[in-house]
Amino acid sequence: MANESNKTTNVRFLTQLALLSAIIILMALTPIGYIRTPFLTVTLITIPVAVGAIILGPKGGTICGLVFGLTSFYTALTAPSVMMGAFMSVNPVFVAILCIVPRILEGFLCGIIYKGLEKGLKNNPVKYYLAGLSCPVLNTLLFMITLVLFFYNCEYVVNLKEAFGTTNPFAFVVALVGVQAVIEAVSCGVVAGIVSQALSKVLRK
Repeated sequence: MANESNKTTNVRFLTQLALLSAIIILMALTPIGYIRTPFLTVTLITIPVAVGAIILGPKGGTICGLVFGLTSFYTALTAPSVMMGAFMSVNPVFVAILCIVPRILEGFLCGIIYKGLEKGLKNNPVKYYLAGLSCPVLNTLLFMITLVLFFYNCEYVVNLKEAFGTTNPFAFVVALVGVQAVIEAVSCGVVAGIVSQALSKVLRK
């Protein structure tokens, strides 16, 4: 009986993971996943990553984050933004790390955060929204930290710093992402919270 229960759990996990991965790929390859801006791209793909982390735990969040990162790198190769195009000319390996590693960590950490919130808040539905909010915040934070580490002194970023009039990495990050990051965090956090809460109720039935 225990083996059958484990098999059922594994099949359910893989099915849900496959569905969320398919949604991430679909969003990445269509306009619904990204909102283009002159410098960076506002991404809505943190929504299924957050849902995966909340519903499937850190392991599911990590895999969803990996899928997100791979699609992000694919976009950087095939249809890069101006910034990504500039970075590709500097170091494609660093671009791969920039696109993939922060997204893996984002999914994993979001899952860890939800597990902590679940213990502390128990039946309080705010846990879904706080965990959902953490995903886009982590996405922006980890991505920009990696960008600064690898590309802060490249010509493209130096020109941006001069245009923004910034003199340190923190001011540069704020100038670059600013309001965009807030909009992304709030919108993705709310949607991810709603979807995760609804799915958790359905899956418990």
